[in-house]
Amino acid sequence: MTPKIRPALAIALLLPLARAEEGMWTFSNLPLKAIKEKYGFEPTQEWLDHLRLSSLRFPGGSGSFISPDGLALTNHHVVRGELQRLSTKERDLLKDGFVAQSMEQEIVLPGVALVTLREARNITERVAKVGGAAGSPQERQKAISQETTKAADEMRQATGLQVEVVNLYQGGETWLYGYERHTDVRLVMAPEFAAARFGQDADNFTYPRHHMDCAFVRVYKDGKPYRPSHWLSWAKKPLKAGELIFVSGHPGTTNRGWTMAQMAHAREVDIPAQIKLSEDRRRVLETLASRSFEDKARYGGQIYSIENSLKTVKSGLDALYDQDAMARLQKAEDDLRKAVAARPELQREAGGSWQAIANALKVAKEISQERTYVGTRGSALLALAMSLVRTSRHPAATATPAPFDAEYETQMFAEALKEARTALGDKHPFVKAALGGKAPLEAAKSAVAATKLHNPEEVKKLIAGGPNAIKASNDPFLVMARAIDPMQKALADKQAAQVDAVIRDHSARIARAKFEVYGKDTYPDATFTLRLSYGTVAHYPAMGTLVQPFTTMHGLFDRFEGWGGTAYNLDRDKWLLPQKWLDAKPRMELKTPYNFASTNDIIGGNSGSPVVDRHGELVGLAFDGNMESNAGRFYYDGRANRTVSVDARAIREMLDKVYGADALLKELGLK
Repeated sequence: MTPKIRPALAIALLLPLARAEEGMWTFSNLPLKAIKEKYGFEPTQEWLDHLRLSSLRFPGGSGSFISPDGLALTNHHVVRGELQRLSTKERDLLKDGFVAQSMEQEIVLPGVALVTLREARNITERVAKVGGAAGSPQERQKAISQETTKAADEMRQATGLQVEVVNLYQGGETWLYGYERHTDVRLVMAPEFAAARFGQDADNFTYPRHHMDCAFVRVYKDGKPYRPSHWLSWAKKPLKAGELIFVSGHPGTTNRGWTMAQMAHAREVDIPAQIKLSEDRRRVLETLASRSFEDKARYGGQIYSIENSLKTVKSGLDALYDQDAMARLQKAEDDLRKAVAARPELQREAGGSWQAIANALKVAKEISQERTYVGTRGSALLALAMSLVRTSRHPAATATPAPFDAEYETQMFAEALKEARTALGDKHPFVKAALGGKAPLEAAKSAVAATKLHNPEEVKKLIAGGPNAIKASNDPFLVMARAIDPMQKALADKQAAQVDAVIRDHSARIARAKFEVYGKDTYPDATFTLRLSYGTVAHYPAMGTLVQPFTTMHGLFDRFEGWGGTAYNLDRDKWLLPQKWLDAKPRMELKTPYNFASTNDIIGGNSGSPVVDRHGELVGLAFDGNMESNAGRFYYDGRANRTVSVDARAIREMLDKVYGADALLKELGLK
């Protein structure tokens, strides 16, 4: 990958700093003083509790309760996979959208579970006591793991909550988060895919935007609408540019606390490998999708997911080649190391930690190719076989076959085998075991044709037969799995002992040293746990001009017409609007704000996060960022990094004028 500086950010770095606030803050450690000094507003504990208990974590995203009857709001793309799975030829939820006219018409979303953060406990001191008594990094990590498991079990028994261990500040703090779990979730409303993802991948991570990326679901308990203790009201005052807003959600992963050695490893080893694998997988999926309309529908979601990920990952890689940004991060690390060296107690504790991490990453680089290719990548059946082999070591474990598509399995496995042979060579034990002297496609075809692991009854028999049955089976995937398992285990053990344990141990040392030098007035990296971001609705510089803070419904129809409207054009499938929207246009208030940009600091996982004003009322729904925001995995620059949200006023206009969803509007107090 050729080093380059992203043009928009390069321009932005020359401009005065925008009114922006960096940070995905935990609710227990907010910069309340800074917010008050800058904006004249200090959230009260009551305000924070209300927002926290109104917030929801969805699988892969976020959301919020918005009515006393368990109605919840999230992004369309957060539940899009469920909509696709529930669609039929007679009822295409993606193509036609959906509105339940009554609770009886709401559609169950099988397997979807949402959680609300009810309680958080800081067990850092408890963990530090056992960790400090242990010897090597591996022994310390083992002792810490045992103690956190014990503490989590105690909290689970005392509260009945779903408890997760949360490591913050690279292990500098350890918390237990207790969640209330909601397992009966039903679809209430979703607009058409064409409106929710207007512009499709071409507009992804761009701005100005015109996405109606929203969906409504309802949580039930004991067959009745759930009655949340807190929910968000629709904003009564119109949102304006420059206004203070907050985003409450669950950002997935950032690595801003990494050392420079870790960032260099990501830039030179991990991310290029990730890009190559994703591009190879996309190529195979596109070939499969090109065969028919049905195949395009079947594989389109996976292709979209890969394209979305590639944009994020490639932008993140560009960010690591940004010379100005890297220079700032290097200076910050150098300053901290000097401060640590100046204090003997900190030097003893963490002075050697940066080099220890760098040494561990050398080991990671040595085994990176084998870690990538010695495994089950590309084959659901090989993954199942590996699970069964491990079941023979751990009889309490279970394994279940995934939905089977022979052509898909064959093509994906053949591609993975081809990549492994190219990377590792014909003489590598994994390549020998997986190919058996055959060409990749031939090996994949023969294995898929001969296996019975796609049959749930066959898998049940193997599990019932116990370890001996699994060890004796001649199924080709189980034969492969038995050969591969010791190789994979040896690599995993080396990674765990010589890389992961060392990095966790020394990252925590650096974090504790940073606390001593600078205090705790900073935020931790994102961990898909609840965070609060604050900022303002704001423009930003791009392409030699300034990009406006709001788009409008005028702009939506302008973009539609600009691409040829309903007439033929090469990209008509990207910027086409559903007929229902075209019919509703004369009734619409076209000046209604549609999407808006803000300086809030978010990342993947925040999708569906409620955006609230200082009154704690809903003004929008976060769904994306601009291209510059993809640097946010590693650092934040408020001059160009923008969150993109659906304006609550546009959602209301859509419900009223396009769908006539009177029952929903009434429940929301909007009609």
